[in-house]
Amino acid sequence: MTMLSALDSDGLTCMVNELERGLSPWPVAQKVLRRIASTRHLCPNFQFDLHADLEHAVALAHALGISTIDEAPSEAFSWDGRAVRTKTETAVLLHEIAHWQVADPQRRILPDFGLGAGPETGHIKDADAAICVDYATKEEEENLASLLGILWEVEQGGPAIIAFCVQNWLELADRAGTARHFVSVLDMLAERGLITEQGHPIT
Repeated sequence: MTMLSALDSDGLTCMVNELERGLSPWPVAQKVLRRIASTRHLCPNFQFDLHADLEHAVALAHALGISTIDEAPSEAFSWDGRAVRTKTETAVLLHEIAHWQVADPQRRILPDFGLGAGPETGHIKDADAAICVDYATKEEEENLASLLGILWEVEQGGPAIIAFCVQNWLELADRAGTARHFVSVLDMLAERGLITEQGHPIT
């Protein structure tokens, strides 16, 4: 078990409400936010098991045609160009699955999708040597994979609100730009055919 200690319950409620108000022009985005926020009951007092339902994430990878290796990413790469390593936190594995979905198929043969070393990658120099995208592309794909991974966690019944907080989707929740950013990433996922019109991820 672990606990997210940097945020109190009232603070989370306030930020979610602020973002929801900002999303009022976009009712579908509001519904997506509510689905994410509704997972809060799965982590009372922000306590949760980082590896709960990991097998469901592994099954999702297989359903998408992604090969897996039962090793930690620190042994080599999170994604080595052929398979994803699965001895990690459930939310992290879902994030890597989302990266696979988002990445240009030509970059799926590269370690860590040619984006550079991930936070768990062991062979950092090798991963960074394979970088083949510019900063803007990397940032865009990080945003897309982040939100898509969170949506997969919602679908799988996990405490997605935690990843939503940790990955800074609620930072500056009262600013109009935060809501617009959330909507723009949802729109890009929909344009790529990775989510439905209602914001559910597609296998």
